[in-house]
Amino acid sequence: MDHDSRIACQQILRQDASVFSMQQMDLPAELAAGLSAASLFERYLQHIRRFTLGLIRPTCAQGQVHFRLLGTRLSLLAFDGPRAASDGKAQSLTLAISGGLLVQPQSCDRGELTFSCEPLAETVRLTLRLADFCPLLLGSSKPSLGRKFLYRFTQAAIHKVVTLRFFARLYRERAGKGACCHVVPARWEQGEDI
Repeated sequence: MDHDSRIACQQILRQDASVFSMQQMDLPAELAAGLSAASLFERYLQHIRRFTLGLIRPTCAQGQVHFRLLGTRLSLLAFDGPRAASDGKAQSLTLAISGGLLVQPQSCDRGELTFSCEPLAETVRLTLRLADFCPLLLGSSKPSLGRKFLYRFTQAAIHKVVTLRFFARLYRERAGKGACCHVVPARWEQGEDI
């Protein structure tokens, strides 16, 4: 069995200064047994807690998900949902961004985080997609170069590392400890790379 996999990745700043970030991995069907959009979501919440050593604690209650700071009720990110959808064999789970300290206050009703599983011929395509996110660090729809720089090397970098490690861990758990993932650039949308 091939013990290498690829994680396709793109992070961009769109013209309206919203963020689009997508990571995607095709797992051989036998390694993807039992995976679903819902199980990806649950595993991601566990990964956030483990990766941040408990500093960020995802909580789910009353149709909302909050990424709370350790020991406080402060939400770094708040989401409505998740909302499930199915398109033939493909399934997705979407959380709509509804607020949090990391979101521009005037854009709390924009953005979503989507987990999806799509069976293909011999593989299952796993995708994590963040779209239309308006980070507080960017400040507005016309961020300065300084704000872009700050966002790129803090929040954007952290999100990318967390997501790539999530997929790499999932792959190693399924394929074995010696399994390796390679990150490859992808181009799904147009915008300024971050």
